[in-house]
Amino acid sequence: MRLLNVDSRRLHTFYDDAIPRYAILSHTWDQNEPEVTFDDLKRPDHAMMARYDKIEHTCRLAEERRLEWVWIDTCCIDKSSSAELSEAINSMFRYYEKSAVCFVHLEDVEKQDAVADPDAAFKWPKGRWFSRGWTLQELIAPDSLEFYDKAWKLVGDRSSLSEHIHHRTGIPTEYLRKNRIDFRQARIGERMSWAADRETTRKEDIAYSLFGLFDVNMPLLYGEGERAFRRLQEEIIKTSTDDSIFAWSSNE
Repeated sequence: MRLLNVDSRRLHTFYDDAIPRYAILSHTWDQNEPEVTFDDLKRPDHAMMARYDKIEHTCRLAEERRLEWVWIDTCCIDKSSSAELSEAINSMFRYYEKSAVCFVHLEDVEKQDAVADPDAAFKWPKGRWFSRGWTLQELIAPDSLEFYDKAWKLVGDRSSLSEHIHHRTGIPTEYLRKNRIDFRQARIGERMSWAADRETTRKEDIAYSLFGLFDVNMPLLYGEGERAFRRLQEEIIKTSTDDSIFAWSSNE
């Protein structure tokens, strides 16, 4: 696992039991400005890039919690390596699950709007984070999760906002509150329903983003389209007798 040091802003690789405590960022990628990538961090001027603010604020929040390391998908994965990308996607749920804290950046939400009416603030087109495929596992996996608005002001945590998150996502509050029930107690069909209205840029990612929710590990085959979802179902069936899975297809 590759982590970014909050002081030096340099990447270091750790393995298994040697992985230190770290904070993790959950966000949506900017559609208009490029994110800071693994290769960008090698550039001497990377701190001048428009989206470097995400790294800056994530490191600041981590430091406030006396954490020395952060993980950010845009710069901690070398996406030029197909092997590394596959390993990262298959490990993604665990990265979020093992984090000390997850910071969610809601780029299209203003704190005053969220405080005045959270339900309205988190509805489309606001709260784009709640409609993306990859962010479902990022909502469920971490033990500690905090929401920040466009200006990086704290909106609340998953527990305090559980009712509003439920209204936006359909996920029952018992899986969101502080003393929550393990999401694995939900039937497979119910877990599938949480992803039903979410979107991904590539068709395959609808399936790939669900690996962690069903404890599945399988190779990535970009270009396979909806076949990815069928492969996901096949892998789930191998270890489960829950027939609620058959109620779902990749189009639902």
